[in-house]
Amino acid sequence: MHQIEEQFNIRISFANKDTDTLTITPATTNNLESILNFVAEKTSLTLTKLNKRYYALSKDNTISIHGKFLDNYEQNTVNGATIEVLDNELATVTDSTGYFLLNNVPQDAIIKVRFIGYKTMHFNALELNKNKPVKTFLLREHYVELKEIILSKFLTTGLNKSLDGSIVLKTNNFGILPGLIEPDVLQTVQALPGIKSSNETVSDINVRGGTNDQNLVLWEDIKMYQSGHFFGLISAFNPYLTNSVTITKNGTSPQYGDGISSVIDMRTNNNIDDSFFGTGFNMISADIYAQVPITNKGAFQFSARRSVTDFLNSPTYNRYFDKTFQDSDIESDTKDTEITRKEDFYFYDITAKAMYNLNKNHKLRFSFIQMNNALKYAETSTNEENSNSNLDQQNTSFGGSMESTWNNKLSTKVNAYRTYYNLNTLAVSNKQELQQNNKVLESGLKLNINYKLNNNVNVLSGYQLIETGILNLTNVSQPPYRKNIKGVIRTNAIFSEINYNTTKLKAKAGARLNYIENLNTFKRWILEPRLNVNYNIAKNLNASILGEYKSQSTNQIIDLEQNFLGIEKRRWILANEDELPITTSKQLSVGLNYDKNSIYIGIEAFYKNVEGISTLTQGFQNQDQFNGEIGKYNIKGIEFLINKKTTNYSTWLSYTYNLNNYTYNDISPTTFPNNLDIRHTVTFAGTYNYKDFKLGIGLNYNSGKPYTEPEEGENALNILSFPAKINYKEPNSSRLPNYVRADISALYNFKIGSTCKATFGASILNILNKENILNRYYRVTNDNEIETVESVSLGITPNASFRISF
Repeated sequence: MHQIEEQFNIRISFANKDTDTLTITPATTNNLESILNFVAEKTSLTLTKLNKRYYALSKDNTISIHGKFLDNYEQNTVNGATIEVLDNELATVTDSTGYFLLNNVPQDAIIKVRFIGYKTMHFNALELNKNKPVKTFLLREHYVELKEIILSKFLTTGLNKSLDGSIVLKTNNFGILPGLIEPDVLQTVQALPGIKSSNETVSDINVRGGTNDQNLVLWEDIKMYQSGHFFGLISAFNPYLTNSVTITKNGTSPQYGDGISSVIDMRTNNNIDDSFFGTGFNMISADIYAQVPITNKGAFQFSARRSVTDFLNSPTYNRYFDKTFQDSDIESDTKDTEITRKEDFYFYDITAKAMYNLNKNHKLRFSFIQMNNALKYAETSTNEENSNSNLDQQNTSFGGSMESTWNNKLSTKVNAYRTYYNLNTLAVSNKQELQQNNKVLESGLKLNINYKLNNNVNVLSGYQLIETGILNLTNVSQPPYRKNIKGVIRTNAIFSEINYNTTKLKAKAGARLNYIENLNTFKRWILEPRLNVNYNIAKNLNASILGEYKSQSTNQIIDLEQNFLGIEKRRWILANEDELPITTSKQLSVGLNYDKNSIYIGIEAFYKNVEGISTLTQGFQNQDQFNGEIGKYNIKGIEFLINKKTTNYSTWLSYTYNLNNYTYNDISPTTFPNNLDIRHTVTFAGTYNYKDFKLGIGLNYNSGKPYTEPEEGENALNILSFPAKINYKEPNSSRLPNYVRADISALYNFKIGSTCKATFGASILNILNKENILNRYYRVTNDNEIETVESVSLGITPNASFRISF
């Protein structure tokens, strides 16, 4: 540089760091302009003439980039994809061949490529440098289930309320709720008004006064007959692979049969272009899950979870164990201190899903799930008498579907599944062997046809076939006794629904026609009309009217004599139109929803009437109180919620009022409170987010459940009958004490390296350690005395978790 300056009497300014490492062979010319251009070319520096004598050399940090984009199916060109330089105004689009060229792009820039219907991609600018041969990239289609949403945030992030009245939970965007450190699907739904569990379990969820068997629980369009681990305390569905959950309390689409109280529809991730991995543990279990693309048209996902109670005797496990087995044969036996005991309890669940897209219009999916609870219990007394008890509860299901888009108006979905539920106990002592078994085997086939008439009208029609077989077995060795009841019900259904959408009005109206036949006893036609209307009265204010008729032919009964070691007292049975008819319901609700800025207010009044119920299915546990009488119940209620939500916090107050009464013509009095007549339920809770920290605190209150007491004094027990029987007061004329529980939970998110996300969580259930009585009933002992049996709530229960994901 100094030689050029002296020869031509000029001055060139430059930064030493830009030229220290450069060596230039002198140019073979005496022309100043040619020499300066030669220097700029050889050094890749930019020459700027400041005036006649002064020049500046500086490093040029921009490059030209180019590339070509095709779709990932038939590698057709993508015309009009947007190429953006982030933090810069530079942008262009691909041409008809999928090619683009963009100049003066900063070398350290990030390039964003997006196209409607395809997954967005990002690149470093140097990857697309024009000095390199042009690269071809494949854009993958991105499938999104669109649903009208009126609330962007409902209680916490990841909870949305749809215009059709359903609640949608997105687990990948779930925030935090009091007492929960993981998005447990069936625990989360209990935060919603009108949904709770009267005994603190996920396997006994009561929706608007209904029993748990009146909920239709679907996983990947497969009906589930088991939903919980630890005999109901933990959801059996891995929350990290469950992508979305839709809860519908009324106005259900006619494509759904069964479930006269609600539909809980769970779906796993359905996009083949996603790739993820995660694992973690808490004080009860450990799990792992992942999705791995196989080809550009296929992917495989799986999850596995198992209890860690074999080697970790945590405080959480101890509280759960005490709660689960407090009213079981095992707990009763432990009162004898002269017996040596050994118990082994564990649970696990596994899921798998294979996804393959034949092309952009036809998609195949295959799903599998298995869940298991297992208990082995052995005892040896001082006189060397031995007994062993085994309990195994398992649900295994698999299914497949084909989704097809035939044109811009017509699409179809065909789904088939098979599900198998088995609850088996075997109790062996020196004198007797007792085996009890409850099996459900169900197969289903469903066709949905969706046709778009115009931009405002859509028609959904279809056909469904379900065949359900149920077995109940009791086998006693001494004295010899065997009872084996088997039955099969087949349901053929056609359904249709018209969906009308305008700016202000969203309306659905349809019907489902069922032909139900029990292959041994009856045949019956049932018509089920459905209605779902939402109207925008004014800005931020919506009104809704929902109505439905529904029916179901499977129920759970409580058998006090054959109760699976006292741990699981419920067993599935089929309707037979004699001892147990088909259960039918009709429901109507009206509501108002106001949502503006950070305030949401919702109120909904409902009426539900359910007929064809047996005292055996309603949870009556008093010995000899009833004998399978058939009746009905009706419930009137109001659900209210006010929610203040901002970016950093959300706080809410919910109140539910229920008036829930039975009517049995063969019982005196004929009308009395329902076992689930919990008149008042109040929840006050809040969540707070600060950077990577989340906190949830909540207080739950409800009035006590009704129960029936024995008569007082000498009239309480009839010892003249054999065996002795209890004389009861009027049914459900007494009430348990009010229920109060406070919970707290916290989450902290952080990174381990550049790609690994980690989360630490801690929670305490019942932080006030209040003993709530959940149930109370009576039975006669061998000494002809009345024994009071009470089930109490979880005590103060801590839990902690640690998770990582990529």
